[in-house]
Amino acid sequence: MKRLHESLHEAPVIDKDGYEYLVHPISNGVPTLEPELLREVTTDIMERSDFDVDKIVAPEAMGIHLATALSLQTDVPLVVIRKRSYGLSGETALHKSTGYSESEMYINDIEAGDQILIIDDLLSTGGTLAAICKALDDIGTEIVDIVVVIRKIGDSAMDEVGHDVTSLVDITVEDGEVTIR
Repeated sequence: MKRLHESLHEAPVIDKDGYEYLVHPISNGVPTLEPELLREVTTDIMERSDFDVDKIVAPEAMGIHLATALSLQTDVPLVVIRKRSYGLSGETALHKSTGYSESEMYINDIEAGDQILIIDDLLSTGGTLAAICKALDDIGTEIVDIVVVIRKIGDSAMDEVGHDVTSLVDITVEDGEVTIR
């Protein structure tokens, strides 16, 4: 995880209305996501996760590149939770609220009984993942594992959901500095 650690120390932190927002290649695609970093992260996720599942699920947008790389390596189908409705039969809407935004997301191609692995880039406030977990629980899926690359330590909406989250690295962001825990 050498490259991941190095990239976190190099990542800029910007203020978004009082929220310290980490700008990182894995979570933002800015600066450039180098193949070596993506490969390292994908390999680490594969070593820590259970891929005996029916589907890999990732929220749009920044979970997509991770989940795509994992789907290609494991032959597990990928479902992207989208930020827009397609109006397909069985589509499930969910409302997410994070430290810096609120919006709707839409789940398609997930059915009761599906065994799911959720992949995402960053767990910060937990608003997105908590809303996704609740919606998938309501559908009747079995969430086998949830893996994020980076977890910001602090209060999280995931604390109330009843699902554990595995992270490759835990960090704090204070006064514009990233500290790896």
